[in-house]
Amino acid sequence: MRHNNGIRRAALATTAATAVAAAVTAILPGTAMAASTTTATLPACAASALQVSAWQAAHRPVGTGTGAAVVQFTNVSRKACVLKGHPTAAGAGNGSPSHNTPLKVTPTGRAATVTVRPHGKAWVKLTFVQVQGEGDGYCVSGKAPKAFPTMVIGLPRSGKHQVALNDGWWAECDNKVTATPVSSVKPS
Repeated sequence: MRHNNGIRRAALATTAATAVAAAVTAILPGTAMAASTTTATLPACAASALQVSAWQAAHRPVGTGTGAAVVQFTNVSRKACVLKGHPTAAGAGNGSPSHNTPLKVTPTGRAATVTVRPHGKAWVKLTFVQVQGEGDGYCVSGKAPKAFPTMVIGLPRSGKHQVALNDGWWAECDNKVTATPVSSVKPS
């Protein structure tokens, strides 16, 4: 009997903690929350449900290129949905998708499902091989640096999104990028 009471108390404590977390999240609009058992029935965020913006990250490698950027996904729909996984990235060429340059993405971190409520936000951080020097710059590898007015960022089951940096062009070397998974925590 004593063993069963301990199990019941643990189950009640878990249920209470989940209810408090759900209540706090409902009170704070514009927040994302990590996955729980209740998010399993929510659909992936449709491309049309997401508004995407990007800016240069505060913490980035030394150099004159973009270095690192934060990409923000805002749920502009009226329903909660989920995002999960690492992004794909391609530099968008002017005038035609055939001019896009796919970047080799090296994923970092473990992907978890992120629930994005209406007006909520989720983020990824992209870290590029940095352009060095002044003027046109150079790549340490000897390859020519590339600059793109926009980048096409894809998310598993949530479409591809063409986005410009709010503070310049995307500049990178070697067509490589390291990417974090979608997160409910805003990176710097």
